[in-house]
Amino acid sequence: MPIDSSAFNDVTRLILGGAIEVHRTLGPGLLESIYMPCLRFELAARKLRFVVQRSIPILYKGMPLDARYDVDLIVEDLVVVEVKSVSTLLPVHQSQTLTYMRLTECPAGLLINFNVPRLMDGVKRLINPRAGGRGADGGSGSGGDGGNGITPGNEATEN
Repeated sequence: MPIDSSAFNDVTRLILGGAIEVHRTLGPGLLESIYMPCLRFELAARKLRFVVQRSIPILYKGMPLDARYDVDLIVEDLVVVEVKSVSTLLPVHQSQTLTYMRLTECPAGLLINFNVPRLMDGVKRLINPRAGGRGADGGSGSGGDGGNGITPGNEATEN
């Protein structure tokens, strides 16, 4: 079933507005740990609900692993936000964000690299077609795969 993007378009617009404000004020070249509290400030100023560093358990065929992923931000239970400050976004950064989206069942993701002259050149907007309109609060966070975490064929895609 196709994802209705109207559910998260307004949220991603507000998140990007906040990120642009942070970038305008601080510029590129700082650490992620500097940008994160500033972005949280801007999200709160825009009255967005968000969770910071949500820990996601990993299961393999129903067996819990002694490992967890920590997602930078989940906004309005709809959008995973992964913040970077790197010279170049690599495919592994996108894969990481897509994995977080699958595990949280969030329909959208923003990969934001603050280490660029123009912020929008460092943004990737990602869509999880398997989210089925459910966000991070819409289920067990298992990705709808019986609690197995990552499974073959459960891909998210770039939009």
